[in-house]
Amino acid sequence: MPQANSYHALYNRSITDPEGFWADQAKKLHWHRAWDTVLDRSAQPLPRWFVGGEINACYNCVDAHVEAGHGDDTALIYESPVTDTSVTLSYAVLHIDTAKLVCALRALGVMKGERVLIYMPNSLQAVIAMLACARIGAVHSVVFGGFAAPELASRIDDARPQVVIAASCGIEGAKVLPYQPILRDAYGLAEHTPAHTIYWQRDQHSADLTGEGDHDWDDITSEATPADCVPVAATDPLYILCTSGSTGAPKGIVRDTGGQ
Repeated sequence: MPQANSYHALYNRSITDPEGFWADQAKKLHWHRAWDTVLDRSAQPLPRWFVGGEINACYNCVDAHVEAGHGDDTALIYESPVTDTSVTLSYAVLHIDTAKLVCALRALGVMKGERVLIYMPNSLQAVIAMLACARIGAVHSVVFGGFAAPELASRIDDARPQVVIAASCGIEGAKVLPYQPILRDAYGLAEHTPAHTIYWQRDQHSADLTGEGDHDWDDITSEATPADCVPVAATDPLYILCTSGSTGAPKGIVRDTGGQ
């Protein structure tokens, strides 16, 4: 017979008693308000998890570790053989960088429930951008940095973001790919036009920030005051992730903050 804590026992319980199993897992997280119902099977069009509960994903990913005394521990390790870069980020630094970006987003009018599109390469800044949105209760939509203007435009229209957070460029081997021309072409193609674009300037190429609504990541966060987490309902959206669009128009899939 399998042990009580074995994979098979855990798996079987998740199938036979999903409410009890996932309630036990959820209790390991910090909740600003405990849920009323673990799983509302009557909800339409799909069942909803942890109805009545309030939580913040950024708090659980970052703040909880700092408050537990692990601020100096490693939160993220970034390794790039393309740029020969190696960076280690502690929970304390991640907390400050994320909280400052939240303040910058608020200054641009982003509040709970607003959408932010993230058009960046794999980077620490992309993670910080996602966490910042979660911290303020905004909904982020990550778009693959290799997409051309038409694909980017369709995802802008899907999410209708108030702000786009982008890198100044991507790097593919020895090739530097400026993102700003792609973004500007996408804005021209899209029905929806974001009010602001924040650029993380990379050493390999700098974006021109003379356009209306263009902002430098470092400038906009340098004087920012760290902002606290905003509790959101477990059923509030955390992010939108579009399908590939290989068999039709891309469709935005919404992920609940407290979803199973």
